Amino acid sequence: MKQGLSLRVSQHLALTPQLQQSIRLLQLSTLELSQEVEQMLDENPFLEVAEEAAPREDFGLGQVDTPVSQETREFESTTDSIAVSAEDTGAAGQNDAEPSSEAKLEESWEGDGSVDTAPDDNEWGGDATPRKNNNDDSDVDATELARSHESLQDHLHRQALSLRLSPEGKAALHFLIESLNDDGYLEDSLSSLAAGLAGDDLEQLEAVEHEFAVALKLLQHMEPAGVGARNLAECLSLQLLDCKNNDETRAAIAMCQQPMELLAKRDVKRLSQLCGFPEAVIKGAIGLIGRLDPKPGRRFVNVERNLIVPDVLVVKSGRGFKVSLNSDVMPRLRVHDIYANALKQNKGQGGQALQQRLQEARWFIKNIQQRFDTILRVSSAIVERQKNFFTHGELAMRPLVLREIADELGLHESTISRVTTAKYMSTPFGTFELKYFFGSALGTETGGNASSTAVRALIKQFVASESLKKPLSDNQISEMLKEQGIECARRTVAKYREALRIAPANLRKSL
Repeated sequence: MKQGLSLRVSQHLALTPQLQQSIRLLQLSTLELSQEVEQMLDENPFLEVAEEAAPREDFGLGQVDTPVSQETREFESTTDSIAVSAEDTGAAGQNDAEPSSEAKLEESWEGDGSVDTAPDDNEWGGDATPRKNNNDDSDVDATELARSHESLQDHLHRQALSLRLSPEGKAALHFLIESLNDDGYLEDSLSSLAAGLAGDDLEQLEAVEHEFAVALKLLQHMEPAGVGARNLAECLSLQLLDCKNNDETRAAIAMCQQPMELLAKRDVKRLSQLCGFPEAVIKGAIGLIGRLDPKPGRRFVNVERNLIVPDVLVVKSGRGFKVSLNSDVMPRLRVHDIYANALKQNKGQGGQALQQRLQEARWFIKNIQQRFDTILRVSSAIVERQKNFFTHGELAMRPLVLREIADELGLHESTISRVTTAKYMSTPFGTFELKYFFGSALGTETGGNASSTAVRALIKQFVASESLKKPLSDNQISEMLKEQGIECARRTVAKYREALRIAPANLRKSL
């Protein structure tokens, strides 16, 4: 084979650092963006939180205002929503005080204010005023301290203080309390727990196991009822002991001694035969068990509240709706004018590295502004396409795919996917993720298409109005959808029902 040289012309996409940062910021959620801003403020000395709103530059994003029909919707551009009054961000630098836990959670989600950019160093100007500290340690009162979370173990230890026990009994009860899981169950057997403490000494093993048995009885009589159970049947039985002593309670206790599968299937005839109670009493006992708490310790779990702060606000405005950005989630940033002017006047050794940091600050401000501009453009296009939803609700949702919005705005489909992920819109019907407004299409008898979101809403409506004694099966729901002109197979109905977390017909049946 003969070797030779040849020229070939080709094109390839080169992702500049600025473009990479823009893509990364676009796909961040509100909380992640707030953390990114805080990190950048710590790392880049040229970046600071703006105390006052400065003029905003378009950066060539002239397509923010999307055309809308005057008969249906009215939209606002981002110009007025980017600049917010300085009073909304007066607490941006409250780092010296210790605010309440609720305030910390809100700050971590909502950010510091709105984006504030300007074309050059002169317009970035203004004195770098120190950040105000409006909080004071003296503001923390007893009511704030009283709201502190109490765990299940703390709640049980507090009850144990009123018991008169020997040192061994106290130690055994303390050990069992600390061995409970989040649901209030004791997962390990007493013998295994005792073996872990006593080792191979049989005499000591028996003594420890006896102390555990006595402590377990005390634990199971504490609040909440059902705590310290080894399984679901024991948990329900412990709670039934606190109920009124009648036939239904006795039947429920007897049912807990039977396999739980029979109770889950609501097999009244089989349970009546095994427990020796009439079917009417069994039905009442099943209703009594349904009102019990299968996880008594769950209420004490300090679950992190997943607060959703919308990025876009849609409000009624005259005959239409107005779409605007939520200023509370928009960080207000600017380039530190003193440092920028000092760098411009003194360009010596090391100036190139500082100039790069200054450019990074400018890029960061511009990319954040571009992020919110893109979110508003996409949201405005969604509202225009789903105008019936904002008037009539989810039953009027129309089919929509990412490519339709991408073609309308001249963006790539992957960009629309990044924008609609973990971004939320506040509407008159509630707060929804932007992806909620996209759904596949189902065929209709008239040749049109129905949105899968609307079909799920119909299924939810059918189930809500069904007879409790004769709940609708998936096949019946499929037939009812066909009567509405929507072709939806039984398997598709089952998939949508499970997505809505609706139980099957046999579990929805009321006895």
